[in-house]
Amino acid sequence: MDKVEEFEELRPLLFSIAYRILGSVSEAEDAVQETWLRFDGSSTVPTSVKAFLSTTVTRIAIDVLRSARVRRESYVGPWLPEPLLSDPYEDPERAAELADSVSMAALLLLERLSPLERSVFVLREVFAFGFDEIAAAVGRSEAACRQLLVRARRHMRAGRPRFEADRRERQELATRFFDALRDGDVKGLQGLLAADAQLVGDGGGKAPQLARTVVGADKVARLLGSAILKMVKVGVTFEPLEVNGQPGAVFRDRDGRVLHTLTLDVLDGEIRTVRSVINPDKLAHIGPVADAWALDREVRRVGREGS
Repeated sequence: MDKVEEFEELRPLLFSIAYRILGSVSEAEDAVQETWLRFDGSSTVPTSVKAFLSTTVTRIAIDVLRSARVRRESYVGPWLPEPLLSDPYEDPERAAELADSVSMAALLLLERLSPLERSVFVLREVFAFGFDEIAAAVGRSEAACRQLLVRARRHMRAGRPRFEADRRERQELATRFFDALRDGDVKGLQGLLAADAQLVGDGGGKAPQLARTVVGADKVARLLGSAILKMVKVGVTFEPLEVNGQPGAVFRDRDGRVLHTLTLDVLDGEIRTVRSVINPDKLAHIGPVADAWALDREVRRVGREGS
């Protein structure tokens, strides 16, 4: 194979590594592109192309993450990862680990780690890299990488819920949730939500968003039920599908443009967290993005006319 073919064969892996380190589709794609430029511009033939490219994309992602953390400190409202509809990398032997590691909940837990801890955890726990490969990728000794992994595992275990739903249970619950949502069935929604369920919205100051996280099954159900009935009146539709490997949906305006995504955390037979990403900067990779401000004004106008 020539350089282009070798790179394209490994592109899905490189993107998947970068996305888990960064939590951003756009930044992961940029990291992969920069990796290609460095590979294409190198006159040295690496012993292992996979090792060379994985090391390069990891180092680029670490540098980007360090600068991104500064930006996130001034982010308006809750920060959520960019929604991912399809993970390009597949490995049947690690399917469960891959799906779990790309969930919104897992990516938010990874935010607690330092860039080095996060990178070591991703390379080892998700992609099963050897410690020699990881040490080369992050520029630390194997012993140091083992210590970084121990700390990362400790942080991840501390934040994980005690009970996790199996895939079929999650999907059955999600189907009932979206059926109730489509009907504006507040009682139906309330019965599916945990008593302390949360609704978290990420608008980044660039789209209408919740003033704060909404907590409690009754409050979340009433807000969702009321909102969907108003949005339906102005032509908003939604399509249930997997978002970040979990039950979710993409909402679109009457012209089919992306308005926001919704993801569900299902644990112990209940929906614990509903997360909505409406920041337009985080949706452009899905398709043309709706004008959320204009739609919000239309919803308010229709609401006043109907009252």
